Amino acid sequence: MDQEEKKKRIVKERRRLSRQFAELEKRNRAVVDGLIEQAAFLRVQLQELSEDLIENGVTELFQQGEKQDPYDRQRPAANVYNSMNANYQKIIAKLNDLLPKPTAKAAAGDGFDDFVSGRPEM
Repeated sequence: MDQEEKKKRIVKERRRLSRQFAELEKRNRAVVDGLIEQAAFLRVQLQELSEDLIENGVTELFQQGEKQDPYDRQRPAANVYNSMNANYQKIIAKLNDLLPKPTAKAAAGDGFDDFVSGRPEM
């Protein structure tokens, strides 16, 4: 993926996340904007790394010197993916934690049971 395509994908992901977390209070907006920016970047990078790992695998044959037998080791791209994925998950969790908690009434249900139980008997 070239740099222009990557930038477009980051902008698209930033917009998607901004819509998803639009209801966050304005006092948190500065923090939220930074988290969204990082999450968008990480998601696009993770997609690119994921494509590489699918194409080239998670491990590679490695030999350190002529006297040592080659062995499988985890590719550096897999290490980077794991690290970035952990950071992405933390950022998304933080964004979700900043969302307003549902009220007790909203958590109780959608009101259908109240509607049915409030109807007069036929």
